[in-house]
Amino acid sequence: MATDYEQFYRENRHGLGKPSKEFVHFFETYPGTGARVLDVGCGQGRDALFIARLGHLVTAVDLSSSGIQDLREDAARESLSIKAEVGDIRHFAWPGPFDVIVVDRTLHMLADENDRVGVLEGLIAQTGPGSHLLIADERSNFAAFRQAFAGSSFDWESTVDRGGFLFMHRNG
Repeated sequence: MATDYEQFYRENRHGLGKPSKEFVHFFETYPGTGARVLDVGCGQGRDALFIARLGHLVTAVDLSSSGIQDLREDAARESLSIKAEVGDIRHFAWPGPFDVIVVDRTLHMLADENDRVGVLEGLIAQTGPGSHLLIADERSNFAAFRQAFAGSSFDWESTVDRGGFLFMHRNG
């Protein structure tokens, strides 16, 4: 049975815990501040808040209005630069390009592989030279994700590909 995130977020403030160590390591070693970062399927903002605290400009999108409300409240309390929006990632008009895109355990929630790959292709189009696209998801989806990167008109290289994480870097 699928999780009702609207109800889950209403009942569990910060219910998904802390960011994954892989995302923490990436951003703690990312050069500089002020990167334009997109957090896709942000929930209550566990990644968005951490990333904004490091000085990056975050756009965060989720289908759950409760999750977005929690994120907005936390961001306002800390005076963080986060633009949080309610939206369906299958039809969202991304305000890119972005330096880093984070997709943390979101794509597998789309039941149809065509939707998962279609969203990923749309995100790939929102990158610029030197951008990073960071994915945490079900490993069973990674073959289709790798094909989407390979079919892109951009040159991508994998920097992490293990344990449910696929981090890609766009060259030149």
